[in-house]
Amino acid sequence: MTRTPPLPRIVIEPMVRRALAEDFGTAGDLTANLLIPETASAKLYFKSRGTGVVSGLQAAVLTFALVDPSVVFEVHCPDGARVRKGTVIASVEGPVRSLLMAERTALNFMGRMSGIATMTAKFVAKVAAHNVRIAATRKTTPGLRALEKRAVLHGGGHTHRGSLSDAIMVKDNHIALAGGVDKAVKAVMKGADHMAKVSIEVDTVAQFKKVLKHRPDVILLDNMSLDDLRTCVTLNKGKTTLEASGGVNIRTVAAIAATGVDVISVGALTHSAPNFDIGLDA
Repeated sequence: MTRTPPLPRIVIEPMVRRALAEDFGTAGDLTANLLIPETASAKLYFKSRGTGVVSGLQAAVLTFALVDPSVVFEVHCPDGARVRKGTVIASVEGPVRSLLMAERTALNFMGRMSGIATMTAKFVAKVAAHNVRIAATRKTTPGLRALEKRAVLHGGGHTHRGSLSDAIMVKDNHIALAGGVDKAVKAVMKGADHMAKVSIEVDTVAQFKKVLKHRPDVILLDNMSLDDLRTCVTLNKGKTTLEASGGVNIRTVAAIAATGVDVISVGALTHSAPNFDIGLDA
């Protein structure tokens, strides 16, 4: 199980509040208010309906806390835990109306984040024989990046840049608009803050040779063939970190890892992860 520290509440509370406001509309839960006595209470259980990795619990806990602080949320399998079908992940106990009001929002967070963690774990398992990192990208759901990046960590992956201000990454459009590889690299290496890492994207071996002379912290090898990746690894000789990216999927990732690159970034971890099925049952 991969353990990571919780996110600061100030980071995730706006996400949870927005989700609850979206679900409550203008009048809250009309159905529960009509059918459930105000004094009714119950205990419900979050159960896994498949095999995977748990994530999103911190958002789920906060969901119930914001709806009704009297609800008791008990975690049985923490974020990062691997679960099988039928595993009780957590339980909630309190006023039934409150439980039903928070149910869907909490499940949405848990299903989405557990889906990302589960997919990440599958990619990590595929490259276990190699000394390589699986990293997420910025291809995240708008407004949910912090939680989705955390889900990647729970699955055993790494998170890459969290935002544009985390590092300098010169991509193909930057190079084209700056007047070519040499001009772009020279300008960035000259002006970069000493605390900011610099990554340069290339898509040919010829570009790689030009960029390598400047020794950036990372060279991103975009959509290269396996032969070209191996050539770049050989030319690099450990001088800088090499990252492979572009169209990586579960069928190709092991072969890419075998070329000797240091990092493989996978957009699919966050933009294409299926929901992990979790139910809330009496």
